[in-house]
Amino acid sequence: MQQEIIAFLSSPRAHGGHAVERVETHASIVFLAGGTAYKLKRAVRYDYLDFSTPERRKAMCDAELALNRRTAPAIYDRVVAVTREPSGALAIDGSGTSVDWLIVMRRFDQDQLLDRLASRHELPLDLMPRLGESVARMHADAGPCRGKGGAAGMAWVIDGNARDFPSHPWLDARLCEAVTARSRAALEARAGLLDDRQARGLVRRCHGDLHLRNIVLQDGVPTPFDAVEFNDDISCIDVFYDLAFLLMDLWRRSLTAHANAVLNAYAGETGDVNGLALLPLFLSCRAAVRAKTGAAASALESDTSRRGELEQAAAGYLRLAMRLLDPPAPRVIAVGGVSGSGKSSLARTLAPELGAAPGALVLRSDEVRKRQAGVAPLARLRPDAYTAEAAAHVYASIADLTARAVAAGHTVVADAVFARPGERDVIQCAASRAGVPFVGIWLDALPDVCARRVAGRRGDASDAGPAVVHAQAARDVGPLTWTRVDASRDVDETLAAARRALQEAISPS
Repeated sequence: MQQEIIAFLSSPRAHGGHAVERVETHASIVFLAGGTAYKLKRAVRYDYLDFSTPERRKAMCDAELALNRRTAPAIYDRVVAVTREPSGALAIDGSGTSVDWLIVMRRFDQDQLLDRLASRHELPLDLMPRLGESVARMHADAGPCRGKGGAAGMAWVIDGNARDFPSHPWLDARLCEAVTARSRAALEARAGLLDDRQARGLVRRCHGDLHLRNIVLQDGVPTPFDAVEFNDDISCIDVFYDLAFLLMDLWRRSLTAHANAVLNAYAGETGDVNGLALLPLFLSCRAAVRAKTGAAASALESDTSRRGELEQAAAGYLRLAMRLLDPPAPRVIAVGGVSGSGKSSLARTLAPELGAAPGALVLRSDEVRKRQAGVAPLARLRPDAYTAEAAAHVYASIADLTARAVAAGHTVVADAVFARPGERDVIQCAASRAGVPFVGIWLDALPDVCARRVAGRRGDASDAGPAVVHAQAARDVGPLTWTRVDASRDVDETLAAARRALQEAISPS
């Protein structure tokens, strides 16, 4: 029956004469005709998916439409029947008897898929904060899933990988065993946290397949689509495990700054710092899943060259899965100096290079202050938000967030003026109490240079203007033990000097 339907949907006569393109996976076929895409679920049944009857396919079409209209209402339109007309011919949404079902979608430009933009080196870095925030909003709107996720949910993932790895004997068996053993050890160490997050409602009906190929840039907005509707074990997961697929996909493409920007935007939007402790396990499991699914795809590939590419990619994912389970120890880096000295630019550039993947958590005082005030990052605050008392509250929050992040095994870059000795003491004490190394970097720059920089800012969280810069520069900062870096020079020179300071701090004397 479905072969007849596939042949019908592949014909221009089904689509008013429009030429038809087909995009096929093991579970569905999408027929592209004119400005419309019609998605047919294959009549298949696997251990994780059941589309075996028309009734099941109808239910799954309805579920996919509802799930994906959360994030992509402009793409997902409706569910319609393929009908058998009285004449015996097939029709789309005709008046005859329903024989199968389609999801009707508005067609989009495939070249705007984020994986294609990334492959062309055209994925904008400044798009990543918006992407992180949009994922955070998706998770905030998602309903909690009771009885899913937690330690048992991650055990299901790890056990599934372990079960499937031997099906591909060309994969490094010793490495497969090592990844499984290390993953189980990490799961045991974090089982309490996983179950606690489950109890607190952080296991939600997420996307489930959130990688670059399932996000499209539509009217300048990163838009996730094709969320998993067919298996709650895949989609009802910890929100950080959902995010981890996107982070891992960016990281393995060497888009480290992109991954770090997504993480920091997500963490800033949600305030979810304890989830950082799960990232090594979550990222590794995502890479391991891609290793086994890539290996399975290679076994079905008839083209020898393409099969070799898939096998090479699967082996690379497996090696990445192992590396991600061995993150470096956390530390705290503070970047201080007057407004306009380049603190935030330096912090953002250094962060992807520091600590566990996908890089350090950046705590910027301007953004922390805005969150405390309950306003958007670009909203301007009244002068009373900048009193000494208000500043003390901001620095205390930065110290608290720092302590929580390093306790979760994550490196922090604290970005603030740090003009007063007490403000510097707060961040250094946070590192000391956590028992992690601390490096303080002070950016020296001429006041006039800094004033010109802040005067030229657009779309920035800082409210500082030239007058604030000159007031800060006139203040006595007191004894300064941090490494001083000349920030009046070229940006690359400043960055190189900061990197040297970090390297010297960790090199044996």
